[in-house]
Amino acid sequence: MADVDAVAAELYGLRPEEFTAARDAHAAAARKAGQRAEAKRIAALHKPTRAVWAANRLARADADQARHLLEIGQGLREAHRTLSGEDLRKLSHQQHVVIAAMAGEARRLAGEAGQELSAGVQREVEQILRSVLADPEAAEAWARGVLAKAPPQAVGFAEVAPVPGTEPRPQQHEAKPERKPEPKPEPKPKPKARPKPDPEPDTREAERTGREAALAEEALARAESERAQARTGLGALDEEIGRLEERLERARAERQRLAAAAEDADRRHREAEREAKAARAAARQARRR
Repeated sequence: MADVDAVAAELYGLRPEEFTAARDAHAAAARKAGQRAEAKRIAALHKPTRAVWAANRLARADADQARHLLEIGQGLREAHRTLSGEDLRKLSHQQHVVIAAMAGEARRLAGEAGQELSAGVQREVEQILRSVLADPEAAEAWARGVLAKAPPQAVGFAEVAPVPGTEPRPQQHEAKPERKPEPKPEPKPKPKARPKPDPEPDTREAERTGREAALAEEALARAESERAQARTGLGALDEEIGRLEERLERARAERQRLAAAAEDADRRHREAEREAKAARAAARQARRR
């Protein structure tokens, strides 16, 4: 009986150009065995892009690092819910540093498998890793190395709503002591309820500014990661230019050698022509005699 999960694990470990033929072969085998439902599920498996394949290969190569990245994502979601600015800044920076390093490792692993990743594909891998953190289902598939396609792009964790009534952590302890002395004036019970509307706008404003600060920190960390990646890419291009210049110099030297050889061959050809002409003339003269 065909185990679809096992088949998927095998298929998504193959290089992209090997995927389709292997998938079709497994689907045909399942149909031949009368397993129509399994055959249909196998045939529906998506061929991964090179970036998705590289991301899967990364998760398969280092499961501990994959779990570490997902733990960072969980921490970021919790920090957004509790509006913990310090945790957001720390984890956001850590997230982008780890993702940049993992994308570089994905490029190295792909090269070992004979699949060179361009700088653009490496950026796609980074985006996949960021999106995985915001999509639990995709995160589970990626951690098992069977991600079928890139999840929708996600920027940070702005979609994670804070816990209702949550204030930023630094302000929580300051607000409570101020409310205790208020019950003293007994003749006027109404003013007791009035302080509530005042903190609510402050809380909403604090939540909004907390989210904005978190997004700004994430944008800064992302910009730092992109800058480091750009510099790495620039260095790689400089190295490639150097190698091409060396090849060009060797080609020029080889051309000069071949040009000299061709000139020497032309000279010998002219000499042979003269000798052949003289020999033919001598032969004709000899026949006349």
